[in-house]
Amino acid sequence: MTHPIHIGIGGWTFEPWRGVFYPDGLVQKRELEFASRALTSIEINGTYYSTFKPDSWLKWRDETPDGFVFAVKASRYCTNRKVLAGMGESMGRFLGQGLSALGDRLGPINWQFMGTKRFDPEDFEAFLTLLPAEQDGVRLRHAVEVRHPSFDTQQFYDLAARYGVAIVYAVDDESPDWPRIDQPTAGFTYARLMSSREDEPTGLTAAELEAVAARVRAWAGRGDVFAYFISGAKLRNPAAAQALIRELG
Repeated sequence: MTHPIHIGIGGWTFEPWRGVFYPDGLVQKRELEFASRALTSIEINGTYYSTFKPDSWLKWRDETPDGFVFAVKASRYCTNRKVLAGMGESMGRFLGQGLSALGDRLGPINWQFMGTKRFDPEDFEAFLTLLPAEQDGVRLRHAVEVRHPSFDTQQFYDLAARYGVAIVYAVDDESPDWPRIDQPTAGFTYARLMSSREDEPTGLTAAELEAVAARVRAWAGRGDVFAYFISGAKLRNPAAAQALIRELG
């Protein structure tokens, strides 16, 4: 069985994409409308730095087609702290800002940790116990993006699986120390691909795209897939996402 595959980019507002990804003359207020029809998902990453009004979430929902899905990057105030168990109030503000208005367009939430955050089993389990299964009646799916090598351990994999939380598969050629963890700890896979290059029109070579597609197909055999081209050569990320969609057929 092959599960749904969602391919996209981080955000949709980036001036250099105008005339490259976005057609010349397209007004900025229609960029999400265009991007959501060229791709199948977008990670909203402005939420890492600030909150948005409920009207914004409703607007984003209404501008995107049926079947399109947003991932949402959690607030840094939840994850950039010494004691994770103390993030309850910040989590409440983040989840309560209106993201549930996306309804069936709400995909996973990415809880990203700094590279200096080490794996402390007790502390991290305290964090996982705070993650709710729903918000305003809308199901929530959670993924954790860890960047310290200490997380590359069976104890961490088992802990994530116990709570049904996905471990983000993050590939960044400029950060070779980051763990590349590919473990089936949840009913979906979340990948952030940060290796696109500006000298390639589609960000990656044909052989590299084939390799990524093969991995994505394998993931789709065990659950839904959410994969995003982020960072790297940002100019090329929409083309990379579109190329991967074509490669997957």
